[in-house]
Amino acid sequence: MKTLREKLDEKIKALPDAPGVYIMYDKDGHILYVGKAKVLKNRVKQYFYLTANKTEKVSTMMSHVYDFRYIITKSETDALSLENNLIKKYNPPYNIMLKDDKQYPYLRLYINDDFPRLEITRKVRKDNTKYFGPIMGNSKEYLNLIRDIFPIVGCRQNFDRLPKNFRPCLNYHLGRCSAPCVGKISKEDYAKTVKRLIDFLNGDDKYVAEQLKEHMFAASENMEYEKALLAKQRLDLLQRLKETRVVNLTKVVDYDVFHLCADGVATVVTAICIRKGKVTSCENYPVIDVSLNESQAMSSFLTQYYSNNRAEVKEVLCGVLPENIEALEEFLSEAAGKKVVISSPQRGTKKQLTDMALNNALDYLEKNKNEKDKHYMSSVGAAEQLQQLLKLKKFPHRMECYDISNIQGVDKVASMVVFINGEPQTKLYRRFKIKTVEGANDFASMAEVISRRLAKIGDEQFGTTPDLIVIDGGLGQLGYAQKQVEQSGYDIELISLAKREEEVFTTRDHNSIMLPRRSYALNLLINIRDEAHRFAITYFRNLHLRNALKSELEKIDGIGDKRQKLLFRQFKTIENIQNATVEQLMETGGLNRKTAENVFNYFHA
Repeated sequence: MKTLREKLDEKIKALPDAPGVYIMYDKDGHILYVGKAKVLKNRVKQYFYLTANKTEKVSTMMSHVYDFRYIITKSETDALSLENNLIKKYNPPYNIMLKDDKQYPYLRLYINDDFPRLEITRKVRKDNTKYFGPIMGNSKEYLNLIRDIFPIVGCRQNFDRLPKNFRPCLNYHLGRCSAPCVGKISKEDYAKTVKRLIDFLNGDDKYVAEQLKEHMFAASENMEYEKALLAKQRLDLLQRLKETRVVNLTKVVDYDVFHLCADGVATVVTAICIRKGKVTSCENYPVIDVSLNESQAMSSFLTQYYSNNRAEVKEVLCGVLPENIEALEEFLSEAAGKKVVISSPQRGTKKQLTDMALNNALDYLEKNKNEKDKHYMSSVGAAEQLQQLLKLKKFPHRMECYDISNIQGVDKVASMVVFINGEPQTKLYRRFKIKTVEGANDFASMAEVISRRLAKIGDEQFGTTPDLIVIDGGLGQLGYAQKQVEQSGYDIELISLAKREEEVFTTRDHNSIMLPRRSYALNLLINIRDEAHRFAITYFRNLHLRNALKSELEKIDGIGDKRQKLLFRQFKTIENIQNATVEQLMETGGLNRKTAENVFNYFHA
């Protein structure tokens, strides 16, 4: 009988000399890490055999590795793309992951329209529109400043299909739209406004500053002090934007600048965006790093970063040159639709920029060490403590919590929230409508939900097997859930948390366990229980409101199921429909005049 080490040695010897992706698994089949390699055999051997360059995090991960698999790709670029997709799909605990998949907002201008409109977006696509950004700070405040000066269209109305009696919206009356929808401005004059806007977004802020000063002085003379204060605040915002100019830059240039810094325990990457010679953003990204060197870590970070934010620049400056640079450049260039070059400057202005990123990274590490310790103890540390105090069989890497919500058995719903390594993963949350239970029976409802969840193990929509299921309730709810788990054949531990005394019940006996009041473990259980309750009650309220609205609308002649859904989607509440005029019901609700009058008369008879 071969030992685990012998089996792994055989697999390592059989690795190909080809580019590809390798995947590390723990004993329970969970994916721990996904990596890419120019030569699979060389890279994977380094993880298993080399000891000199291994950090504490690498050693910790490797102590949990039970198996590995690999996928051969045609090229390094394909390996980059596949690695990125697998990380996003499985969210491995030891991979570099950008928190919340942050995507900076951009301004999108529909330049090919007769009357171009402006909007905020977080998705940059290859299309016939023009993008400006990314935007640092409050993007809505920035857009409000623009609309105060440039009365650009912000709605999605099709001007060719408007009714004859169409009236301009409130923005026109506030001076924030020039109302081309009703012919209040010509194409030529509108085009002049768009040109001034583009000049401003490209860095020429003289016109905007002059306009804001005029607004401020005029409002002050007319004793409209609130308007004067608003104009002053806009001027302050403009000044803050001007102050972000990089002093050493004598040219109007666009760069993305990165530097990586590690102190042996924590790792951070600082990303600085420079547009038209100005710093538009400076972000610090704390990352989990089990790379064998900084070049590998930088390559993985850039792959993740640019999968969320398309490269808007032609040159990326890195204080640490990433590995596989040719493949990475090809990957970025393909996504951006233009040639993107990566360099590691050694002197001059560009070197000053990477040094700026390094100084920010060093400052972040120094100031956030204590915060990192607190974060660890409230997440991974809390889960470890929970395992010890409750004597769980294994570390609760994936915790799922369930709650039931209803009023006297009406509109019964349930929630499933997921915490991984002690932190909420909102993308994995799921909700259920109770289908088989009559009346207000929380026990049977819990049984139904657990049964339906277990039937979905392995399904892409629900993910992998949980390590621990937490039930909001006492022994009754726990017992019904336990029966479903036993019938399913899965070996999953269950506990429940009762609200009154925060008692914890396990399936081992009927006695409750009182965790220390100030323990991280109890706080973690309370957090996941409260999150499940919040998610369930929010779904219940939305469903209950929708059903009440549907019941009321069914009484009106001409309002069928499709029009009910349309009205609900547009107006949200029955009060909004009650207060709507016939014209608003026609314009916003999409009803013909006769049906709109039926609705109006029903509520105003």
